[in-house]
Amino acid sequence: MSEQIKSIAVLCSGGDSPGMNCAIRSVVRTAINLNLEVYGIQRGFQGLLEGNIKKMDASSVGNILQHGGTMLQTSRCMEFHQADIRKEAAHILKRKKIDALVVIGGNGSFNGAWSLHTEHAIPVAGIPGTIDNDISGTDYSIGFDTAVQTAIDAVDKIRDTASSHDRTFIVEVMGKKSPAIALNVGLATGAENIILPTKNEEIDFEQIAGDIKRGIARGKTSSIIIAAEGEKPGLCYRVQEELKNSYSIDAHVCILGHIQRGGNPISTDRLIASEMGYLAVKELYSGKSAVVTAMRHGEIISVPFEECLQKKIEVESKYLDIVRTLSI
Repeated sequence: MSEQIKSIAVLCSGGDSPGMNCAIRSVVRTAINLNLEVYGIQRGFQGLLEGNIKKMDASSVGNILQHGGTMLQTSRCMEFHQADIRKEAAHILKRKKIDALVVIGGNGSFNGAWSLHTEHAIPVAGIPGTIDNDISGTDYSIGFDTAVQTAIDAVDKIRDTASSHDRTFIVEVMGKKSPAIALNVGLATGAENIILPTKNEEIDFEQIAGDIKRGIARGKTSSIIIAAEGEKPGLCYRVQEELKNSYSIDAHVCILGHIQRGGNPISTDRLIASEMGYLAVKELYSGKSAVVTAMRHGEIISVPFEECLQKKIEVESKYLDIVRTLSI
């Protein structure tokens, strides 16, 4: 064990994701098992700057792993982009005699943690937690499977009412820059089309309308279009308007929104979060100073922090091909 590491703190930053509580629980109890003092920082980097830090014990994280959200709460701290603010954060950690920091979050959170390490030599471990599943260096981020399952459950219900009324629905799922939720939900719900604004190409309305009309001609009683929200609001309504005005297709819009972030984490997220939290603390305990816990090829490993700082945007064209093939 490195002589410097006698205490750690854990925080969540950015958007919440189901399974964060499992990771917090794992971090706290692993640290206690290793005789480390462990602290919880409320409301992310903002809470760190405000000194909102409390010592934690095993009972602090009892009965939380089944709950969504984060018991430490979270926030987005735009001030943390400023070097002088990060310097103050480092001073607070040192004044509190906190030797290392575990950060649970996404790309922005990891960049903040990396800056603390490179500028002020704070040992850091990152745990990927974002429903967008868009962190490079890892195949999986905590919360993704639960968010997908939540969306699937909602779309299945929408399909029930759509089939009862011979209707077309455009269902918006989260993913401003990431297509992951839309791709997985689209394939898993038997959607007729998936719209991905992240592909940076024009939407093929003629193809979408043609697919819907051919389905109707074959006796289909419903059509579901899954759309990633994109960075510009109103995509679904633009699609709705174009289908109605140009192709006489009356489509209904349903925006799932933040329901995808909440809810009890499913087993996948509970297991992965628990393993990642355990590994993050063990790596800091062993003397490593800048790592991210990652899933690669089904295994939980630690990777150098710098491998996980770039946004991962992957459009899996095979999913789009499968959806079109199966939606006849």
